[in-house]
Amino acid sequence: MRKKVIPGILLIAFLCSCGDKAPADSDYLGKFNIETDLYFAHFDLKTDVDDAHSVAAVATMLADERFENVRYHAVTGAYGIQGGEYVPANDLFELAFGESWSDAHTDFDQALDEVSALAANVIQNGGKIWIAEGGQSDFSADVVREMRNRLPDTDIKNAVHIVQHADWNEEVTTAEDLAFVRDAASYHRIQDGNTVGNGTPGFRSDDVIDWRESIQDPRLISIWEKAIEIADTYNGVEDRYLNESIMKGGLDFSDTSETCWIFGFNDLEDSNAFFEEFSAI
Repeated sequence: MRKKVIPGILLIAFLCSCGDKAPADSDYLGKFNIETDLYFAHFDLKTDVDDAHSVAAVATMLADERFENVRYHAVTGAYGIQGGEYVPANDLFELAFGESWSDAHTDFDQALDEVSALAANVIQNGGKIWIAEGGQSDFSADVVREMRNRLPDTDIKNAVHIVQHADWNEEVTTAEDLAFVRDAASYHRIQDGNTVGNGTPGFRSDDVIDWRESIQDPRLISIWEKAIEIADTYNGVEDRYLNESIMKGGLDFSDTSETCWIFGFNDLEDSNAFFEEFSAI
């Protein structure tokens, strides 16, 4: 069962800047102000199992010893209007994020309240919200609506940044919600994280990636093992999307591309480069 999130208490992570140039102020890592900002990792987990791998990749980034003092929170079940079955991964989220996550699949209203409380607190104190969309923008749209309701005198468009990487994610976002976030928030559409060489990291590979050569930390090994187990169990099952790269034994953590863009890891070319970057873990 998911542990209750206590607003204001977050696991801490600090991401180093590489790739995109950071402002001269050392408080910044990529585009993110580590003194004031809050990072949200949203995952739909419906119906592509790539989100499971992406959770493990984000957890790997957050576990690096360079990653201190950045506040974060994750959300599962942040999906849109697509059909197909949800991929249950609560055990993985607990391993990856401890208490710093919310379950919008099981209880949308509670998740919205938890996330909105965290976001409002940061914005009221002059910080910005950075949302990496590992799926659709329906949940994010409701967060933005809550921010406008709770903070009517605040420039929410400047305070909330939403990062999206996939045509399909946009296509199965409720049209009204997509139009709303594009207008009411700072909406950043980057190149697809499934493809190598298009200006953002390409983290989908048909080839087997020996991640164990790079990942040594027992906790992270458990996270990757759980992520791969979940992906293999539900891939293509009961009308879920069949991810052919994962079926072939490869990895697909393409939804991590937005996180790389936010924090200045945009120069990582592919999965091998990702694990080389974090080989000390």
